[in-house]
Amino acid sequence: MEAPQNKFQTGQILLIDKPLTWTSFNVANKIKWLIKKEFKLRKIKVGHAGTLDPLATGLIVVCTGKFTKRINEIQVAEKEYTGVITLGATTPCYDLEKEVDEEFPIEHITEELIQKTANSFLGEQEQVAPIHSAKKVDGKRAYEYARLGEEVELKSNTITIKEFDVEICDCPIIEQFEDSKINQATAYQKGVHIKFRIVCTKGTYIRSIARDFGLRVGSGGHLSQLRRTRIGEYKVEDSLTINDLENLF
Repeated sequence: MEAPQNKFQTGQILLIDKPLTWTSFNVANKIKWLIKKEFKLRKIKVGHAGTLDPLATGLIVVCTGKFTKRINEIQVAEKEYTGVITLGATTPCYDLEKEVDEEFPIEHITEELIQKTANSFLGEQEQVAPIHSAKKVDGKRAYEYARLGEEVELKSNTITIKEFDVEICDCPIIEQFEDSKINQATAYQKGVHIKFRIVCTKGTYIRSIARDFGLRVGSGGHLSQLRRTRIGEYKVEDSLTINDLENLF
């Protein structure tokens, strides 16, 4: 029978439900630390197949050992997200990692306009990533330029939105921050909140969708909540929490 530590070195795929404020690197590093500690290994390959922003939760696919060679194959699979877009205000990073910088009128926004705008996103299109993103420009991450206050031109990327379901809701945005390190005051309570489910191709920035949605309805928009629910065949309901992971080891 193969020793447990050899299974991780040969290759395993772990599905993890990323907590709020954790980075994808934090998740992969936690798994690497647990494996090395449990089996007294000096080194083990561990990597994740697709980054999630700190303020997003949901599915992270983590590969160990020789299965890290499958990361690129998993990353190109279609993805499903759910969350909330808030119309009526913008932030510099298109989500709540930074505070609102400008507010806009919302009186003209109707359910019909919301549905029509969502439909306008369906299909293949060009999208520009947020400046506060991990997209590489001349060997550096875009957010590195942003932190230094440097302007950089981001090239558009071809994406496809396959499904985009929306509905206006009275969403308690503040609740997502109750047990986190994020200042609850950053949650924007005004505006029109849109609950959504979106299925899209690799490289789609949901924060940019939120920004562009605001523009298309003649207002401003930002992402208030985001959860990744699927990557290809892998689903978040089959994933482990960090507590589950610790108990597993």
